[in-house]
Amino acid sequence: MSSALQVIELFAGTGPDGSPVVERLPVKVLEDDSCQLVKSPAFVQGLASGDVIRLQPGSQHFELLKRSGNLAIRVYCRDDSSELVDELSPVLEKLGGELDIETPRMLVYTIHVSCGFQQIENLLNGVASEDVMWTYGNVYDPADGETPLNWWQEILRPE
Repeated sequence: MSSALQVIELFAGTGPDGSPVVERLPVKVLEDDSCQLVKSPAFVQGLASGDVIRLQPGSQHFELLKRSGNLAIRVYCRDDSSELVDELSPVLEKLGGELDIETPRMLVYTIHVSCGFQQIENLLNGVASEDVMWTYGNVYDPADGETPLNWWQEILRPE
């Protein structure tokens, strides 16, 4: 089995014209043909870097097999994100976070849930403004965008 990265396409939603939108993501293909995400997605809901999924045959849908414990954080900018990335990245990196995707108007970070929601939210709310907003990519149920998935309770439970 090759350890080289491969790229898969996952369903990310429906476009304004009703056509499916897909996101291309780098993965490590594991021995059982499941895939481990190498970066948190910008658009696919419910996943973060390190999660293990299985592609559903003949489609761009997936089954989540194992969570990594990472949070996907998406930061949207009305203007250029270069100043924001210079401000935010060093602080998140000190907590073990990583910048996965940088575009002129969007940043996607991965950080482990053990850093604590409060600390992460305090940092992100500190940069939020009329021109900058942020969301989690894998904390709320994609069906309603509000119901917490609570997958982190298993990870954060004291032994």
